[in-house]
Amino acid sequence: MTSERLIEITRPDDPRIAEFRDIRERDLTGRESRFIAEGTVVLRLLAGAHEAGGDFVAEKVLLLKNRVAGLADIIDSFAADVPIYAAEAEVLDGIVGFHLHRGVLALGRRTEEGGMNAFLDQLAEQALVLVGCGISNHDNMGSMFRNAAAFGADAVLLDESCCDPLYRKALRVSVGSILTVPYRRQLSGVELLAALAERGFAIWSLSPRGAVDLRDIPTSERMALVVGTEGDGLPPSILAAFSSVRIPQAPGLDSLNVATASGIALFEMAARNGRI
Repeated sequence: MTSERLIEITRPDDPRIAEFRDIRERDLTGRESRFIAEGTVVLRLLAGAHEAGGDFVAEKVLLLKNRVAGLADIIDSFAADVPIYAAEAEVLDGIVGFHLHRGVLALGRRTEEGGMNAFLDQLAEQALVLVGCGISNHDNMGSMFRNAAAFGADAVLLDESCCDPLYRKALRVSVGSILTVPYRRQLSGVELLAALAERGFAIWSLSPRGAVDLRDIPTSERMALVVGTEGDGLPPSILAAFSSVRIPQAPGLDSLNVATASGIALFEMAARNGRI
């Protein structure tokens, strides 16, 4: 079946693959919820999300021709109406604007995003969530989702000032976890945390100057770990309103980056929440 559904692309300016053109200089995030997925692992997860009827669907796939045979099982898992395009290396590089050594791209779309309150109401009685406030670095965003997936978090919640997780680099760094960990990006940081507090979450704001040692936080059925942007960290309004926690470390270093810090803290909280 795989070879029968392939559509060969022989020119970089073919209008059928226009969304993949010059992807280093631009990104589809924010354009009707569309995004570029890159790499075999992310493609497989997108295919699985599509098949399961989740929040993400694939609209088209573009592959390096010599990668097709090895991806046959993934290709066949996409619905029949998802076109599968293939091109030789020279043509593919001309389309994307650089040498794409992975040779695997897909155009995906997030099908819907309901309101934050309804989303929070659906969380289980025993829940662990990761909250990001003002996260603007796409590598950190991807790492946060990867950490959330690794330690069994139920959701990632982002305030409205955070960058879009569906940016191509964030999605790649997350190794596709953005497609598997439920998330919402809405509200201000204070509004978001207030909504969690109303639902019985113990909220722990991570800071180098946090009042409580990470090893001393009490066990709770509902736990939220809050992390802020590089440099400035969390705003004083959040640190003053909610409990703060620190990761003890050797003297002489100001702080860990948010990717590393969120992984360490999630590990500890997941253990206390019965996730690992």
